[in-house]
Amino acid sequence: MAPRGKVQMKRIENPVHRQVTFCKRRAGLLKKAKELSVLCDAEIGLFIFSAHGKLYELATKGSMQGLIERYLKSTKGVEVAEEAKDIQALDPKEEINMLKNEIDVLQKGLSYMYGGAGTMTLDELHSLEKYLEIWMYHIRSAKMDIMFQEIQLLKNKEGILEAANKHLQDKIDEQYTVTNMTQNLTDFQCPLTVQNEIFQF
Repeated sequence: MAPRGKVQMKRIENPVHRQVTFCKRRAGLLKKAKELSVLCDAEIGLFIFSAHGKLYELATKGSMQGLIERYLKSTKGVEVAEEAKDIQALDPKEEINMLKNEIDVLQKGLSYMYGGAGTMTLDELHSLEKYLEIWMYHIRSAKMDIMFQEIQLLKNKEGILEAANKHLQDKIDEQYTVTNMTQNLTDFQCPLTVQNEIFQF
């Protein structure tokens, strides 16, 4: 048996080959995720969006919503959210001063990260880390909201398509029944015979 050639990691140009590869690898990925969950008692959540926007998802234990909430907790999303609420509860003047300080730290941090002049103290680095975590939390939350909206839209579209498909199938069945009845009536012959008798009045 000849050795299998190495697959080049680039977009498959042929749409038919691309779709076949997507179906095969998607099925393989979902199978591997299920096996990993069973063998290692792992909790796995998986989203796959096809090139046409069709959603495939897998939650090996519980619901996808529960997995996402757990993910946000594990990335300090809840703690950062509490810090963000504390900031929002500040007095307007204190909030303005804090925002000015935040802008200064972020500008200094950007200059520092891109190799600009100057250094940052440990406190400034801690502040920068905190602000970045808050921003990451908001970005993740926005992403999750958009994903849930897209999932809901896809489910709604799926429901509409299923209802339309059922309606068309009912129409086809109804038409098929009427056609069969007409055909049966046409095939059924009722010969009219008149007896050779003389009727007297």
